[in-house]
Amino acid sequence: MAQRPILCPRCRTLIGSEESTCSHCGTSRSAPWWQLINLTRGVLEGDWVVKAIITVNLLYYALSLVVSVRMGHGGFLAPGNVSLLLLGATGTVPIDHYGKIWTLLSANYLHGGILHLLFNLMALRQIAPWAANEYGTSRMFTIYTLGGVFGFWVSYLAGVSFTIGASAGICSLIGSLLFYGKDSGGVYGHSVYREVSGWVVSLLIFGLIVPGINNWGHGGGIVGGILLGWLLGYQGRRRETTLHMVLALACAAATVAVLAWATLTTILR
Repeated sequence: MAQRPILCPRCRTLIGSEESTCSHCGTSRSAPWWQLINLTRGVLEGDWVVKAIITVNLLYYALSLVVSVRMGHGGFLAPGNVSLLLLGATGTVPIDHYGKIWTLLSANYLHGGILHLLFNLMALRQIAPWAANEYGTSRMFTIYTLGGVFGFWVSYLAGVSFTIGASAGICSLIGSLLFYGKDSGGVYGHSVYREVSGWVVSLLIFGLIVPGINNWGHGGGIVGGILLGWLLGYQGRRRETTLHMVLALACAAATVAVLAWATLTTILR
């Protein structure tokens, strides 16, 4: 029976029905890990990844409200600082006083109020699909995760005592698009660079006007996104590889483990 044309699981080049190996990277159809990669690649593909990030943010926000109510503190649709601390807020207090280095990751999924949450999720819904289009879904999720960690690490070094929010990860996606626009050039690249630069200027103005904004986290996220964009590459420079998929799966596993640990320890308390 004739073979069907398929996409190479390593480099995503189309392999014709008469070809036994990928003409781009040499991967063989008979490679023993072929089916495994084809099965796992779909885990981090498509718009559902963005929806999953948004869903986790919503669920974790709801959990923080429930914990606040049970502990008798917090405001209207605003979790209290104790519940945020238990669930993984980051900064010098959680890290230096309680040794919670893992909060550099968990803080990306916590929010201090409904407006804080909605603003970040609306920005994420606009920026994440754009970054996924230019970098691929696996690299987008890796940039969001590691860039967010880098942003909060910078704010920790700057002495920010207590901080939360998805904006560090969102800023890392903005930074990656900033790098893409500048590095790729051309009419489209310049257009991307101009539009994303507008986001950066807006963030700067917003951070200077509104009190309590973690500008160090925003700036660190942007720098982290630029560095990760350069290290990982974008679609026009190199296709997504198995390594990119493995990195994204590792970020997903780390996120699930950290949030599950924070939830379990909070419930047990």
